[in-house]
Formats: sequence, C-alpha cells, structure tokens
Amino acid sequence: MPSAKPASKQRATANATESSGLTINEKILRECHKAYVEEEKGLMAIGESVGISLLAPRKKISIMLMGNHSAGKSSFVNWYVEEHIQKTGVAIETQGFTIVISGKKRESLLGNASFHLFPHLRPLQDLEGVADYVTTEISTSKQKKFNMCMFIDTPGLVDGDMLYPFDVNESIEYLGSLCDLIFVFFDPIGQALCKRTLNIVEHLNEKAPDRIRFYLSKADTAGTESDRQRVLMQITQELCKRPGLNKCGFDMPTIFVPNLTDRPARCENQIDSVCKEVDKTINQTIQNTLNKLETDCNQINAKIELILDEDKLQGSLNLRSSIISFLLFLFASATGLFITLGLFNLDILQPLNVQVYVDPIENFWKTLPEKYIFQTRLTLGIGFAVLMIASKLFSRQDPSLTRKQRRLLEEKKTHVATGIKPLKMKLYSEYLQQSVSDGDM
Repeated sequence: MPSAKPASKQRATANATESSGLTINEKILRECHKAYVEEEKGLMAIGESVGISLLAPRKKISIMLMGNHSAGKSSFVNWYVEEHIQKTGVAIETQGFTIVISGKKRESLLGNASFHLFPHLRPLQDLEGVADYVTTEISTSKQKKFNMCMFIDTPGLVDGDMLYPFDVNESIEYLGSLCDLIFVFFDPIGQALCKRTLNIVEHLNEKAPDRIRFYLSKADTAGTESDRQRVLMQITQELCKRPGLNKCGFDMPTIFVPNLTDRPARCENQIDSVCKEVDKTINQTIQNTLNKLETDCNQINAKIELILDEDKLQGSLNLRSSIISFLLFLFASATGLFITLGLFNLDILQPLNVQVYVDPIENFWKTLPEKYIFQTRLTLGIGFAVLMIASKLFSRQDPSLTRKQRRLLEEKKTHVATGIKPLKMKLYSEYLQQSVSDGDM
C-alpha cells in the first residue's frame, strides 16, 4: 500500500496548482501580501517585534459605486462581470451594500461571513443596522480585469422622506475612505441632482479627491445631443457650487451599458474609459505596493540597526558604570578597613605576617591627637557611607539585550535584506516584462 504524501508536500502542490492559473499581476499582489502576513517571518510580524505597525496590501483593488437610485450602478457591475449578479430596475433594488468579487465558485455570503472574509470592513459592524445589510456575491467570471477587482455596490440615494435602516451617509463615507476608486454615477433622468449624493461626494472629496470619478450614466436615455449637453451643464453647475468640487479639468464621460438596448445609440459611449481607469488603478496599485514593500523593508532594517546600536551604546555605558561602581566599592572597603583597624589592637595580626601593611595604619592612629580621633572616625565613616551609596547607585544598569535577542534581531535583519527585499526587484522585473522586451530592460 503506497504511503500517504506529507501534508507539507500536499500544501505545496495545492499552492502551485492555484498559482498556475493566476495572471502576473495577480501573482505579484499575492506574493506581496504573503510577504507581509506570513507567520513569524512576515513583515507584519517582524515589524511588530520591533515596534513598527504595518498594514498588509490587499490582493485586489476595491471600487465603490455610488449615486442616486436607478443610476445604473448594478447594471454596470453586471456588464463588467458579464454575469447577472445584481438586480436591476427602476425601483430601489440595492438597499444595502453588495460586495462583488471573483472566486472559485458562485456563492452568496451574508453579513457575518462577509466581515470574516474582509477584516478591514469590520468597523462597519459598529454602525447600527449596517451588518444586516451587507452581502457578498462571489462570481467565477474571468472577464476584463474582474479577477483583480472588488466592487462595492452601495444603496441608491434619494432625497426627501426616504428612511434607511442605517446611517447611509456615514457608511458610504467610511467605505470611500478604504477604496482605491470611487465611481459616482449621475442619472440624467429625475434624480441626477440628488442633494444627498452631492453632500456625500463633497465629504469624500475632502479626504480623497484623487480617487473620485464622475460619469453620466444611461447617457443614451438623455434625449438629443442638446438635451444631454443641458443635463451635463446642470450637473456641472451644481457640483461647482460646492467649494471642494469647484476645480479645473472637470471631466464627466457619458456612458451606458451597450447590451441593454438594441436601437442605435444617440451618443458616443465612453464606457471603455471606465475600464481604462480600472486598468490604470491596478497598475498604479501594483507599483505602489512594490515600492511600499521596499520602503517597509528599509524601515524595519533601519529600526533594527537603531535598536542594535542603542543596545551597543547601552552595553558600553553599563560596563563603564560597573567599573566605576567597582572602584568606588574598593575605596569604600579600604575606608571601612582603615576605620576598623583603628578600633582594635593590631598585635593580634602578627602571626599573619601583614605587619608591614598595618604598621602605617597603627602609627596613624597612635600619632593622631586624642581630641581629633572622634572627628576623624566620623569623617571617615561619612566618607565610607557616601562611597557605598555611590557604588550602589552606579551598580544600577539599564536593561540591555541578551545574546539570544541580539542574534534573533540580526537574523530578522538578514531575512528582510536577503529574503524579502530582493522580492521587490524580482516582481518588478516580472511586471515590466509585460510591457517591454528583455532586451530593453
């Protein structure tokens, strides 16, 4: 009967099989993520051991879609994924937050499972009512760059007496602070100038203006070219009334989902610009992640060097304190002996053949006038006490690293410098090979 394969070999085989189906970009982000989260030898664990808190890069970029109800957010997700995942319609279909991500099999997860899968979203649970309105849809689609993205579809926003079961403004603003891209969809019909949407966009723009992209969705339903231009002007004017949104180079591509209508489009569809924005963000995220990997490696090694240098200096100070303490103790001992020998008859020391050493002390006390003996002994006693106290004070040493601790720090420094840091160059080379030939590198 053949013996079973060791568990470690089985895991290695499983990992190799899983990695074989990844694109280069996916592999790069996964390798970087692994370099941070690996137990004991990961950058997060090493950083924590030397007092540096690091965050592991995510393996996908996150894109939040927001806008008024029926603005086409869910339809865009379905189009990008090329799978009917989100419900669409004129009614307020999306009442909560739906995370759409690629995976091994089609599955739907509820709030608790979603927060377990995405730990960085757990602070949402602290907002009353949100946990019950978070779901995750896992799709096996490999279309476009979906395997590198995580879409967060937010509730449709309306003004007036519409009541949400949670604080929708605060929830969207929190998610926007975490996402790499924020797509704001304006519907040309009805709710394009929803004040709630504009208020949230203004707050998000204060924190992350470079992540927000505006789009006129359902542009094919805006009527004639003049009607569409009028809608764009109205939205632009309304946005520019907000101080934080009044900026130069304002851009709002017109987009619509092409497979929702069979009639010829009345306007240019710039939906490809959305895909290009996603591709651009993926490339920027990869470069930023690789650069951060090197920066964090340098930061950890610099901190380890600082700790070792400070410990070396502390060791020198401790040694100097020990020498001073020992010398003070010798002086104190000599002073105490001098006082003690003056109190006894030194003839009893003759059998020890130390008379040559004690004769000067005996002569000192014999020649000292009687009236000065007490003052001399008091002065020497005070000197003895001062020397002993000083010796005790200098004997106190600040803690320093043990040999084992120094060795472990040296090993961590070596591992970061020779094991993790070169990973950045290797992955950068693989990333650039997608764009240039080997001869150009």
